[in-house]
Amino acid sequence: MLSLVNTLQLAANLMLSIEWIDGPGLIEMLCRFTLNILMVWVVVHFFYYPKSKRHDYYFTFLLFAVSIFMLIYLMDGSKMKIGAALGLFAVFGIIRYRTESVPIREMTYLFFLVALSVVNGMAQKLSLAELGTANLIFVVAVALAESNLLARHISCKYVKYDNIALITPDKREEMIADLEKRLGVTVINVEIGSVDFLKDSALIKVFYKGPAANNSTDTITRMPKEYS
Repeated sequence: MLSLVNTLQLAANLMLSIEWIDGPGLIEMLCRFTLNILMVWVVVHFFYYPKSKRHDYYFTFLLFAVSIFMLIYLMDGSKMKIGAALGLFAVFGIIRYRTESVPIREMTYLFFLVALSVVNGMAQKLSLAELGTANLIFVVAVALAESNLLARHISCKYVKYDNIALITPDKREEMIADLEKRLGVTVINVEIGSVDFLKDSALIKVFYKGPAANNSTDTITRMPKEYS
């Protein structure tokens, strides 16, 4: 009976010693979370989505950003945070090579947004002004990368070409003209891959002038498993 009373008293003392609401800490967390999710949304909604139109990755990026930020922010100890961040990058690298291939552009955005969320979650000693400047640098970097200021955007796609009589070097101009007529684009360059003489077809990579969009389906050479 005495032991039970001591246990209850100990539990009561423990409950009383817990700080249930840390007002300044809660406000700081909400401010940093709002800044992080706002910056992530700006990057995804205004830079990634208009070109790819991939709603599944839109959903993935936002949830990744929320998860990474909360995971990093609520951990105690900077060494643990850095280790967790490096571990997450390693896991993503394994996922990239062990599962169904993810387009390079989508993987780049995933790493970019993870890095952004890690910075926002770890920089608790920075003022909101400093953190806002860091986030602005992130946004400016992705805006420049997506613009035509640094490099001209050239779209490309794989084509299974049936007129293999035109794949020889001396008929290159004829092949380009045929591709422009059939694809309705201005072809800049053509790379010839594997040739199947039994089926009279060749796999070629066509580089053409197009919008700044980078359609992930352009790099697909066969029907995905979910549609086959």
